[in-house]
This record gives sequence, structure tokens and C-alpha cells, in this order.
Amino acid sequence: MNIELKDLEIKVEDKVILDDFNLKINKGEIHAIMGPNGVGKSTLSKVIMGYPDYQVTKGDILAEGNSILNLKIDERSRLGIFLVYQNPISIDGVTMREIIKASVDSKDTEKKTLYEFVKEIENSAEKLEMDKKNLHRDFNVGFSGGERKKNEILWALMLKPKFIILDELDSGLDVDSLKIVTDTLNQYLKENPDTSILIITHYTRILDYIKPGFVHMVKNGKIIKSGDFSLAKLIEKFGYNQSFDIKED
Repeated sequence: MNIELKDLEIKVEDKVILDDFNLKINKGEIHAIMGPNGVGKSTLSKVIMGYPDYQVTKGDILAEGNSILNLKIDERSRLGIFLVYQNPISIDGVTMREIIKASVDSKDTEKKTLYEFVKEIENSAEKLEMDKKNLHRDFNVGFSGGERKKNEILWALMLKPKFIILDELDSGLDVDSLKIVTDTLNQYLKENPDTSILIITHYTRILDYIKPGFVHMVKNGKIIKSGDFSLAKLIEKFGYNQSFDIKED
């Protein structure tokens, strides 16, 4: 999916979080947004998904060339946009399988039979080395941070998104779980080459597993430097203090 953010200005409670923010992601591309705390990285993910607390005061968000500013969260999801949350919520009284089936049914024009759905979700759970019993537990209730992230990726596999936002995916994942999750995502990308990804992260660890073709450094609500994977390595070496001669655009 092609996604373009044009001259975005975002406010939260009258405070400007993103200012004159521009980014274009083409089909099949992997982009990474890097920056320290408080620069608007997670805000960006929620703005793309359409969270109402984030006010777009200028600019536009385009998906396949069409503005999505007036679309609600569920409408953006049906277009194929999916956000893997930094801190996934839990919901009492609704099982993993029930909530994922409801979202799949609302998106697909031709609903799967229960047998088809169960077979597919169990196969996806196996890829993520998940205990199938977890599918019958309340959504994320009592799950560890790593298990919640696996649940998010399971949900993505079932919805088959065209644009995936990974907000601090590696947070809460141990080394083994991170490899399982990223191997699964890389296989998904191989099978769905038009899928694009936006990785939001503080650290380069995840970028060693899902390697971006484009890396952007954010400061004061703007992209101040863009480059290839080598930029991520410079950030890892020198930090975000511009000690490797970053000049604002």
C-alpha cells in the first residue's frame, strides 16, 4: 500500500506534536522512524490510524492517493492499515478467537466458515509458536508482554493488512520471541510483496531482524535526517545528539 503524509501538523490539547511532517512510503517499502522519547513517534502511529484525540490541524494523509482524514479507525482498518501497539490492551469476557473472528468477518466480504477460520488461526498460531489454548483465553488478560505482542502479530496475519505500523514491537520481547515474531513477519512480506511497513523504534535491535530500506530521524516533531540502513547504525553508535554531523533540513 502507498501511504503519504503531507505537511502534517498535529495537536494534542493545543500542543503541537508534529509540525510540517512529510513522509512517503511506497508499496513494498520498509521505513523506520527513530528518535528519543517525546518527539512524536507514537503520536504518528495513532494519527495514521485515526485516533480522535489527535487533531490534524494542517496537511493530509493519503492511502493509494486518496485522503483518509475523514475515515474512522475501523474504516482505515478495512482499507488494510494495521497498528501493532506498543502496549496492547486487555479485554475481559471476550476470547482471543472471538475478537479476531469478529474483526476478520467485518473486513472480509466473503465470510469464512468456522472450520476455515479455526484452521487458519491455528496454523498462524503455530507459526508464532503460540499455545493454541491461549486462543480461548480472554483477550490479553493475564498474558505477558511478549505474549501480547505475539497476539498482535497473530491478529495481523489473520487480517492480512497492506500497511503495517510496528510501534516498539521489540518492547517486552525476549531474544527468542523477537526472532520468532520477525521471522513470521518477514515470511508474510515475502508472500505479500506489496505490503509496506513503518517501524517506530528507539533502538536498532529490531532493524537487524526486519531491515528497512529507509531510516528517518525525528526531532522536534519533524524528520531532520533520512538515509538508508547505515543511518540506523550511526544513530546506534553516536545516539541522537547530532554528534555525527546531522544537519536539520
